[in-house]
Amino acid sequence: MVTKMTFLERLRGGDLMVSDGATGTNLQDRGLERGKSGEAWVFERPEEIVRLHIDFIQAGSDIILTCTFGANCMRAGKEIAAGSVEELNRRAVKLAREAVGDLPVFVAGSMGPLGQLIKPLGTLTVEEAYAAYLQQAKALVEGGVDLLLVETQFDIAEASTAVKAAKAAGSLPVVCSFSYDRGTRTMMGTNPAKMAEAIVPLGVDALGINCGRSLEENLKALKELKTVSSLPVWFKPNAGLPQVDASGNTSYSVTPQEMGALAAEWLASGAQVAGGCCGTSPQHLAQIAKTVKGK
Repeated sequence: MVTKMTFLERLRGGDLMVSDGATGTNLQDRGLERGKSGEAWVFERPEEIVRLHIDFIQAGSDIILTCTFGANCMRAGKEIAAGSVEELNRRAVKLAREAVGDLPVFVAGSMGPLGQLIKPLGTLTVEEAYAAYLQQAKALVEGGVDLLLVETQFDIAEASTAVKAAKAAGSLPVVCSFSYDRGTRTMMGTNPAKMAEAIVPLGVDALGINCGRSLEENLKALKELKTVSSLPVWFKPNAGLPQVDASGNTSYSVTPQEMGALAAEWLASGAQVAGGCCGTSPQHLAQIAKTVKGK
């Protein structure tokens, strides 16, 4: 019997891998009310979470993210009061595992920002932030993820705290991904070089770029990151800039075919794991996977 390679084995072996697409925008397309978190559906409509995972797997994903981006004690509100933060995270992992079955697809435990700034810019202490991240990371590890993904970060202090908590929760691989929503800077002014300088010494296994603004700006950030770090790069940009119509509905202009074609340059610029963030549908992901696996 052939033993399934671990995520770290594939990463260190230089394998190109495909992550999944967006969670929030796809769930909204499937009926999630605007302003309601996707995590609410982990309890209320778990079959939709599983279906989205399956759609991405069928499109070519080697990695799917748990629906736990905001599943921490700072952000988990009344709409997920059906259970504790720990239960929410464990259930989300279970749904991902149900979708994966026996397939050689990895489950990444998604850990997004806490929604509050750490002192002196905010009121949150480092100890409080660490405790919140550790609680979530432990639940994800106990649930059975293959790796932990600290994603959509913008502040070095918070990201460093999250990575330390993720490392303390077990021995799983840890990826840390920043969102450069000011071109090649985060909202806190952090560029890829400063991010790498702070995060690499913490022992992460890959650095990432996700969300942000345009595909062109994310590609610039990717190229900058590769000039300062030799670690594998996780790359999940949005499907272009969001466009909001008169009714408040959001759409993304980049087509699946366009995004798939652009993925070739992502790989040439150093991305090892490629996927998509906001606006990236299973159709977009299928075209990205076609490019990645065609290589």
